[in-house]
Amino acid sequence: MTDTRSAESSRATETVGLTGGIASGKSTVSRRLAELGAVVIDADAIARELQKPGERGHTAIQEHFGTSVIDPQTGELLRQELANIVFNDELQLQALNGIIHPLVRDETARLIAGAAPGSVIVYDMPLLVETGQHRDMDQVLVVEAPIGERVRRMVTDRGMGPDDARRRIAAQATDAQRRAAATTVFDNSGTVADLLRQVDDWWRSQRG
Repeated sequence: MTDTRSAESSRATETVGLTGGIASGKSTVSRRLAELGAVVIDADAIARELQKPGERGHTAIQEHFGTSVIDPQTGELLRQELANIVFNDELQLQALNGIIHPLVRDETARLIAGAAPGSVIVYDMPLLVETGQHRDMDQVLVVEAPIGERVRRMVTDRGMGPDDARRRIAAQATDAQRRAAATTVFDNSGTVADLLRQVDDWWRSQRG
């Protein structure tokens, strides 16, 4: 772990951005921070939860797009069917975003409002640096792993082809760009235990 943060006064509530390239190990760090007591806000996970049968997002999507995007047997959202619609029609994409984004914002606000005083709020964002949202954070945690290892994980764990894996990596910010925005860099070139130890050390440094 490398800490590049300059000294600053303590705050009642710390906002921390967490990011890393695809297959870098960001999800492992996010889970560990939640276990340690951080309030982790994962917009993608919130959106997925809202789209489960019976949830507000699922109901609103069915009302707008109809039953063609719903599995008649399970009631689950047919994500590929929905994607085929919205990625070929800008107005329908805007409609989907108009359904989901306000619900995600509401749930995020609820989580923050329910956090105890002095909580560490961790925003788990794959595109934190690309969207410039790192500038709004008190701290930025970046998870790094060698590109070759990330490609191996994507091929082995996700069934991607090597070329596809490298294209996905190339479409994101570079390690250098993320590192420039970081206050702390977690090195995930070793074992999972090594990574978790770095996270635990960072957490202890924050909580005194």
